[in-house]
Amino acid sequence: MKKIVITLLIVFGSMSIHAQEGLTWHKDMNKAIALSKKENKPLFLFFTGSDWCGWCIRLQKEVFKTPEFTEWAKKNVVLVELDFPRKSAQPEAEKTQNAELQQVFAVRGYPTVWFVKAGELNGKTNFEQLGSTGYVAGGPTAWLNVANPIIQKFTPYATTSKSKSKSKSKKK
Repeated sequence: MKKIVITLLIVFGSMSIHAQEGLTWHKDMNKAIALSKKENKPLFLFFTGSDWCGWCIRLQKEVFKTPEFTEWAKKNVVLVELDFPRKSAQPEAEKTQNAELQQVFAVRGYPTVWFVKAGELNGKTNFEQLGSTGYVAGGPTAWLNVANPIIQKFTPYATTSKSKSKSKSKKK
């Protein structure tokens, strides 16, 4: 009996790893912001209670662990997981960061997904809020139908390249 259970765990575990293949969920906000600017994509902030929140687990299973979502996420966003586990240990710096961001975005329930653009104001990180969502019934297609209009509000980061500035001024 133990062998059957272990075999099933391995099979189902490998299936979820396969669906998430190539998908990176960042936990360090500063690194995610740098990547967002480099790749010119909005940040996807997933506020979750990964080990206790039923709706979070359901959203992961029905949407985030599907090939459709994986393909969409690779093209469109930088994924950030802001977790609030009850059973799992978490580094203090991560707990502090996540609690601060929970306050900034006034997250009152899980799951909550915010789409944002990072900027700077008076030397501090500032976020342009593009929109938010949570669990949406109907699988990846229904969820992406809610997410796509939100990410369309994203405007590219300004480039600071001198060569682009020179070429623009020569055209005038």
